[in-house]
Order: sequence, then C-alpha cells, then structure tokens
Amino acid sequence: MKFNNILTIAAFAVSTFFAASCSRQVTRVSTDQTIDVSGNWNNSDSRMAAEELTGKILGASWIETHQTDHQGKKPVVIVGFVQNKSHEHIDAETFLKDIESSFIQTQKVRLVQGGKKREELRAEKADQQTNATVSSMKQFGLENGADYILQGSINSIVDSHKRKKVVYYQVNLELTNIQTNEVVWIGEKKIAKYVTN
Repeated sequence: MKFNNILTIAAFAVSTFFAASCSRQVTRVSTDQTIDVSGNWNNSDSRMAAEELTGKILGASWIETHQTDHQGKKPVVIVGFVQNKSHEHIDAETFLKDIESSFIQTQKVRLVQGGKKREELRAEKADQQTNATVSSMKQFGLENGADYILQGSINSIVDSHKRKKVVYYQVNLELTNIQTNEVVWIGEKKIAKYVTN
C-alpha cells in the first residue's frame, strides 16, 4: 500500500512540475509599444511604415497640383493592391487600413472603396433594386470615380550566417493618376532588423 501511495505522490509531483513548466503567461501591452519577439514583420513595422508613408503622401505637392487643376476640389483616391513579395506571410490589410484612416482623418483627400468591398456595395445596390422601397433605393451610376489609385509592394532581403541574420524590409507605394496613367508620387519605407539566436 505504501508503494502505491509513493507512486501516486510521485506521479502528482511530476504532472504538477510539467504543468507549471508548460504554463503560459500573458501580459497586456500598449499597441503602440515596439516588441520584437521573432524578428519577423509585426504590428510595429506595419504602424511605422503606415505613419511615415502617410505623412509623405499627404505632404507631397500632388494634392495642390490636383486642386489647382480642378477648381480646388479634393482628389479622390482608391487604395488598390499591395503585393507581398517578401520571404514571409505579411497581411497588408492592417497597414492599408492605417493609411486609409489617415486619409479620412486629415480630410486632405476623399477615399472611395475598392476591391471586394466595392463589389459588396454594388451587390447591395442590386439587391435594393428589387427589395427596397423606391424612395430609399440607391441608384447605380452615382458612385464617385477615383482620380488616383495607390498601389505597392512589400519586399524583403534576408542575410544570415549561423545564428545571426539581418532582415531588410522595403515598402514601396505608388500613386497613379487613373485618367492619364501618370505616376504622381512614389514613396518608400525601409526597415532593417538584426536578429541573433
């Protein structure tokens, strides 16, 4: 009987040890705090790139040129596709949402929906043609056409040797006049990280 008690106590002690050593601790942090755990692209990189590029694009002369050529009207911008050409999975949506938010907050440009969200809006208008009252139905052909489209890419280069590596990211954005295909602004943000294991 004593042997069984000793085995039970030993099994309990071992399981408690493993449970304690495998427990996870979570600490809430500020979303604008820079924390790099893996060395990969993270929320801080996304935020820094969006802030710097938004400042550049909204401070460039293309806005004044547009307003001079169009009786003071604000340019209408659509945010297009940012292609991930990096070595890792990067979801560009958070980065693009930060840029769109800045466009709306500064009120220097007007923003229209693109891509899947525009398709969803058009599907809703189509549905309203048969399911909404005539007085509340939204009509086709009254959308604001974009003057410019913002597109870009995220690239990376990795240089590694043994337990050290340097990860270099470059975000490139281009703003193009949709009517003329003229590129009116180009911007880039570079981020380099030195990682040791």
